[in-house]
Amino acid sequence: MSAQPPLPSPPLPGVEDHWALFLDVDGTLLDFADRPEQVCVDGRLRELLDDLYATLDGALALVSGRSLDDLDDLFGHPPWAMAGLHGLELRCADGRYRGVHIGAARRSLVREIAGEIATGLPGVTLEDKGIAVALHCRTAPQQFEALRASVQALLPHLAGYEMQQGNMVIELKPEGMDKGSAVTSLLARGPFLGRQPVYVGDDLTDEHGFAMANLEHGISIRVGAREPSLARFSLPEPAATRAWLFRVLHALKHGALSHAHPSGGNA
Repeated sequence: MSAQPPLPSPPLPGVEDHWALFLDVDGTLLDFADRPEQVCVDGRLRELLDDLYATLDGALALVSGRSLDDLDDLFGHPPWAMAGLHGLELRCADGRYRGVHIGAARRSLVREIAGEIATGLPGVTLEDKGIAVALHCRTAPQQFEALRASVQALLPHLAGYEMQQGNMVIELKPEGMDKGSAVTSLLARGPFLGRQPVYVGDDLTDEHGFAMANLEHGISIRVGAREPSLARFSLPEPAATRAWLFRVLHALKHGALSHAHPSGGNA
């Protein structure tokens, strides 16, 4: 099967556009690290997001597989709306919180099973996210297929949980929520209501966000070269995402350009 044709670079907002930005974090805003706790947010990125948030009248949200507590630690407890754990946690722009309750016994069982899998696969590490767990193999990518098979074999013993694949990670999370559903919830209330969704993400977990943006006549942007994808535009890497966001901010403040700037440069 032939490869899909290259996706075009994303546009900039026009004078009449009213965008709402929904941004994944790891692999989109931030480069991957061997372990999730090794990433950091520099002051320039935080300043950029603060400026976009103010310029968009609050219509900016992070949509991540990380927990809200983790996102708060990374970004300094920002005022932006945020969806954590792929939408299982949601904090709206007005501070209202929506979460999923999972009993302690069920959480303990999931951690125990995930721990047994990690112990049996050298190089696989466990990240405890509370109601979800992630099994990472970024330092041992050769283990990914064995990791996926192990999780699939044990999944029938975890009623109410599902497997979520990502970039060198397999997660066990409660069923019934994804990033697209979380963004749909945000779009139903201010300051996102009536705006055009612009969703930027890199991983399989972001495909739900791309689908939502496409259905809402929005803009879907894949970071990286993963295929296939429902995204209609692409940026090559997180550095290009940050550079594009600087151009978006300039267009919002000083008048939009009529075409997309070539991706991949430094702002």
